[in-house]
Amino acid sequence: MTSVRLRLLILALTPLIVLMPLLLLLGMTRWTADYDKVLNANVGSDLKIASQYLARLLAKTGDELDAVVASVEFNSLMNSSAADRESYFDQTRVRLGLDFLYYLPDDRIAEQEEAWPVIAQAAAGQSATQIDVFAQDTLTRLSPDLAKRAVVPLIETPAAVPTTRAVENRGMVVHAASPVTIPGHRGILVGGTLLNRNLDFIDTINDLVYLNATTGGDRQGTATLFLDDVRISTNVRLFEDVRALGTRVSAEVRAGVLTEGRTWLGRAFVVNDWYISGYLPITDSFGDRVGMLYVGFLEAPFELAKREAFLWMMAAFVAVLALSVPVFLWMARGIFSPLERMTQIMSRVGKGELSARIGPVGAKGEIGEVAHHLDSLLEQVQDRDRRLRSWNEELNQRVDQRTAELREANEKLEQTFRQLVMSEKLASIGEITAGVAHEINNPVAVILGNVDVIRQTLGDAAEPVQAELALIDKQVSRIEVIVGKLLKFAAPSDFSDYHEGIDLRPIVQDCLVLVDHQISRGDIEVICEFEDIPLVRADSGEVQQVIVNLVVNATQAMGQQGQITLHLYPETRDGVAGAALAVRDTGSGVPEDLLASVFDPFFTTKRGEGTGLGLSISQTLVQRAGGIITVRNLEPKGAEFVVWLTAA
Repeated sequence: MTSVRLRLLILALTPLIVLMPLLLLLGMTRWTADYDKVLNANVGSDLKIASQYLARLLAKTGDELDAVVASVEFNSLMNSSAADRESYFDQTRVRLGLDFLYYLPDDRIAEQEEAWPVIAQAAAGQSATQIDVFAQDTLTRLSPDLAKRAVVPLIETPAAVPTTRAVENRGMVVHAASPVTIPGHRGILVGGTLLNRNLDFIDTINDLVYLNATTGGDRQGTATLFLDDVRISTNVRLFEDVRALGTRVSAEVRAGVLTEGRTWLGRAFVVNDWYISGYLPITDSFGDRVGMLYVGFLEAPFELAKREAFLWMMAAFVAVLALSVPVFLWMARGIFSPLERMTQIMSRVGKGELSARIGPVGAKGEIGEVAHHLDSLLEQVQDRDRRLRSWNEELNQRVDQRTAELREANEKLEQTFRQLVMSEKLASIGEITAGVAHEINNPVAVILGNVDVIRQTLGDAAEPVQAELALIDKQVSRIEVIVGKLLKFAAPSDFSDYHEGIDLRPIVQDCLVLVDHQISRGDIEVICEFEDIPLVRADSGEVQQVIVNLVVNATQAMGQQGQITLHLYPETRDGVAGAALAVRDTGSGVPEDLLASVFDPFFTTKRGEGTGLGLSISQTLVQRAGGIITVRNLEPKGAEFVVWLTAA
């Protein structure tokens, strides 16, 4: 029952579990991208405010300088003594918040080492105000204190462009010049403000951008002025009370702003934290990019807001999922109950209660139809079961009848097998008979010839022919041995000696006598390696038949030349003691693809020269004695048959 509920629950909730997180992920990705665009637009707006303030500062400095030149006091003092003019310039510089203010007559303009475009424009009769970078010696000429204030030691900054400089001693200044056209006094009034370490300037930008409620005063913002890539004025903190003067911007930002000249809006690592940052390139009066104006606000609060929004959405999804499960189960109860009842009935039927039925389930539609159809199927199953039982009884009767027929056929097969064994034995005797006839003829001829000599030549004086008589005796004995072994081999084994232990050594030696005619046909050497072995449990006649078969096969496999090795040795297999006979030859061996078939009935590699039953019958005889016969190929050539028999 649980599996039905679980499967239906998974089927119903899979779209919610799979698609909703995917939609949430897509929505959050899109929302995050839009949110980041809003943040970038926001920092872009902040950067515009900061740049407008810088432009306003430049315009204000130029306007104030123009106002001084146009004042009555300035015109009257130009005809005063040099000391009065210097005093007036100092007071005016302090009042205007400038770091330097001086008058440059026309005849001294050519003495300027730097050909400042601001000076050139004022000499042409038009006021000008620009950002310029003064070298250390230029600042020293204006004021030693000013040159000292401009020095900013560089701090090693990760990700910045590598440099060998230790300090930044140049000064970024607001450089203004107004033409003076008083009768008798033609020249230029030059003034300016050093921006290095000008914390009032940078704090004013920060307050203007981030402490204004209409632009989002709750943001944690910073502002920085860069000379090249070095922070020369900033409210970014290196430590709690230490501003990050002398730190440098990353190589990526430097390349984008100073090298490529584009405004950078995006996420950037500033000193020790991530900020949503805006960088604006600053150009001097020559049109070269000499620095950057930066504003940015801390990214962490906004990342926290995004994470909280994501977690809130995930919590809402989990809550919806948790509420959906019980609601679904409650609504699907009308499906679960009939299905569970069907499952119970099927379980009872599976246990053998074929009469169990579902009956009315109280459900309409497909569920009710399925229940009714299932009851109909159960009726059919019960009816077929009755018929199957009837057929089973009839089938059992037929099986008993077939079993009796098979038993009779098996007895006939056993009888046929015994006839095949006898046929193979007779075939072996037939092969041996030709050799035996040859062996018998020679001794008989010798006997007859020598007997004639004795009778015709010597008569009773037999002393001179003792050697011939001895030879006659030897040949006659040989005839008797051969004939005796042959008769023993051909004798029926009705009276088996299974229950008595037999010694394999004399049996092997007897077999060699029987097949000597096969061996002596060619240059075949027989090597006997007999170890001390126990008596084995087998029929001596059957063992003799197996050994003769193996030796004859080995002789035929080698042709006219080779070596046969007969090795008798004790061997224990699977904890059972026994003895083994290995018959090895130096012939061509058995093809590897035929090794598994050599003991099959009618298998032979000598077409037209045998029945193919020799090895099959040998295997049957060995297995009937409780033994095992195996075959394998030898290296580099030859084959080995091993007959293992259990100890008596």
